[in-house]
Amino acid sequence: MSERRTSLIGGCLVAIGPISLALYTPAMPTLVLEFGTTEALVKLSLAVYFAGFAFTQLICGPLSDAFGRRITTIVFMVIYLAGSMLAVFAPTIDLLVAARLLQGIGASVGVATARAIVRDQFVGETSSRIMNTIGIILAIGPAVSPTIGGLMLELSGWYSLFLMMAGFGLAVIAVTVGAMRETIIPDPSRIRPKAILKAYGELSTNRHFLATSLTVAGSVGALYTLATVLPFVLIDVAGLTPTQYGIGMLAQSGSYLSGSVAARFLMARFGAFRLVPVGLALIGIGAAAMAVSIQFLPITYLSIMAPVAFYAFGIALVMPAMTTAALAPFPHMAGAASAMMGFIQMGSGLLGGVICALIGEPVLATQIVIPGLGLVAIGSYLVYRSHPHLAEPEPLPEVPAPSLIREGRGRGTAEDRAEELSG
Repeated sequence: MSERRTSLIGGCLVAIGPISLALYTPAMPTLVLEFGTTEALVKLSLAVYFAGFAFTQLICGPLSDAFGRRITTIVFMVIYLAGSMLAVFAPTIDLLVAARLLQGIGASVGVATARAIVRDQFVGETSSRIMNTIGIILAIGPAVSPTIGGLMLELSGWYSLFLMMAGFGLAVIAVTVGAMRETIIPDPSRIRPKAILKAYGELSTNRHFLATSLTVAGSVGALYTLATVLPFVLIDVAGLTPTQYGIGMLAQSGSYLSGSVAARFLMARFGAFRLVPVGLALIGIGAAAMAVSIQFLPITYLSIMAPVAFYAFGIALVMPAMTTAALAPFPHMAGAASAMMGFIQMGSGLLGGVICALIGEPVLATQIVIPGLGLVAIGSYLVYRSHPHLAEPEPLPEVPAPSLIREGRGRGTAEDRAEELSG
């Protein structure tokens, strides 16, 4: 597929998970009243979504290596569609929690497949450009989802949110069937337990992969963690209505979108990897500002969201290069590597949410956990840069000739590329 088609399809695939998260968050305080349940159980519905999303990636990644990207995407999106419809008619909070688990399981395929189809075809700055474009598309969906969710909650009730999610699921299936082309030759041997364990064993012991993946996880994990606590901080403490909360979340997603657009222009001049320290500096500013503002200022929309805006802008500068760097050495198992990276990324959000739940007080949890995740991102990048064999802007990948031709850097074969490098 072309760079443009890959970008658009990848953005569509990867956006379904965050949209399903962001569309739902304005309704969380309302669901406590609607189901006559506790805040903890409503938070559990979000936690199981995270868990299903995170852990199932470890399965759908190798499945896509074994049976192909297209069929795997379709199967898991049908599971997502079933979860969405179950949520629409859920009479109890227990069934709603089960529905959210199914949604998380189904949506997990989007992240794993989107990154894998990029790695199957492209490397280097081209890959980073595509990851940036996917980031821009990804930012648009969650940017408007809380606003739409808040408005629909007032006009049509909470169940209408899940009807919209079902529509998104059908749209992704249609795009996969109509526009996506298979990017690998399926290899059923990749699904054997021994092959899966070998792949994940290689990834979990590779310091390059861990350092780059944790840089991404500490960055993006903060946004996933914020999704579990911000509704209660801004609605219950700061006094916003669900509609105001939905509109107010434009500051977060809008900052990420602005950062992605800025990165698009800056990458052409400086390259993707030079933007990473700048992005991490902004993440550090946002993390420190969050801790200080909560400690010394009244809890208001501005005191919370101004630090979040810095953090989100910085994430957009970090993601393209670090995602490309993490996947570059693993063309032979791009699905598994993409899935493992997604698991670490979502797992950090899940862990952050669990820690917030254990702390119990949303404001205090925000003050502790978000700066902590910022430190994880910065510390992991310092590990990446402190080891010369890890700090290459892009480790020389084992890529087939077509990928080098697409990149426009080789003369047609791996041997020609090796000769060019040695010269």
